[in-house]
Amino acid sequence: MTPILKGNWNYPTKIWAGPGRIVELPTACAELGMHRPLIVTDAGLRDSTMIGQARQLLHGAPVFGDVKGNPVAANVEAGLAAYRTGRHDGVVAFGGGSALDAGKVIAFMAGQKRPMWDFEDIGDWWTRADPSGIAPVVAIPTTAGTGSEVGRAGVILNEQTHQKKIIFHPKMMPGIVISDPELTVGLPPKVTAATGLDAFVHCLEAYCAPGFHPLADGLALEGMRLVKDYLPRAYDDGKDLEARSRMLAAASMGAAAFQKGLGGVHAIAHPVGSFFDTHHGLTNAVILPYVMVHNRAAISDRMKTVARMLDLPQAGFDGVLEWVLQFRERLGIPHTLADIGVTLANPEEIGREAAADPSASGNPIPVDAATLERIFRSAVRGDLQLRG
Repeated sequence: MTPILKGNWNYPTKIWAGPGRIVELPTACAELGMHRPLIVTDAGLRDSTMIGQARQLLHGAPVFGDVKGNPVAANVEAGLAAYRTGRHDGVVAFGGGSALDAGKVIAFMAGQKRPMWDFEDIGDWWTRADPSGIAPVVAIPTTAGTGSEVGRAGVILNEQTHQKKIIFHPKMMPGIVISDPELTVGLPPKVTAATGLDAFVHCLEAYCAPGFHPLADGLALEGMRLVKDYLPRAYDDGKDLEARSRMLAAASMGAAAFQKGLGGVHAIAHPVGSFFDTHHGLTNAVILPYVMVHNRAAISDRMKTVARMLDLPQAGFDGVLEWVLQFRERLGIPHTLADIGVTLANPEEIGREAAADPSASGNPIPVDAATLERIFRSAVRGDLQLRG
């Protein structure tokens, strides 16, 4: 008889999904009590038509647009200064995962008196925060990958230590998400592929993470199916609104699922991004098969279900791995970290930082610094035999 297991489960926030729903931005702000919102975005979107439209909808709301691709503490501090100087009462976080993360952390820090690093996702550090000082957030994703729009944390790089830190609080979750596929049609194919595979990795790692969480597992399986069916369509034709909408859903599903846990892919990708400034989704996509091979003994049974869900011609682990390799190639994803500018300059440091990353604890097979260093070396060289 299968035992009945306990679990603490959460679902994400309110999502307004569908083409053209950006016009409801004023309603979303009003519903959350915002009268003087600050739009937070990245430098690439700051002067874009979509940000101009958002400003027009919000009667000329100011924009903070100095968020880097891997947001750093200085970005948050500058945004926070703009927020306080403008006496704003909420944030519209607009863009990819970096802008969403930075926007959420700016809103979180708006009324805090302690330094940002005091709220790292360690133990109960989040209880140090003053909940009444957290400003509301409307999140508007323009990429379909990170799922940050339904997350309760933001990843910020500490440039002094070269470590990506997760700033967490349950009330950091955006109050409303506007998931408008029309805002993603301009994504270039390479960015579409990298962010879309980020969503897939979230789903796969969450599904393989240990523990009993059938809600997360269900979201993860359906998220993987959506990526398989719709990412190639979005990659081939950026104006395919059905494909774009399904990918936005998959991204949110992946982020909701990974409250169960992540694993070795993210544990390695975080320090790689910190030291080599690589695109997070692309880094995950490259590393994925190397971690899968390492975890084979622990995930083979789960891969039987994944293979069936994805309707693959070959069953089980081998079928999923072969499909992942072919899918990456179909979408122009390189096979090695060396192909995206990563070197073996500091493999021991990458291993140590990966082992210290919170994602490492969710790996289905316990991993230490030496193991993660070995996987990293293999991913740089392109060696799926995982020799040291």
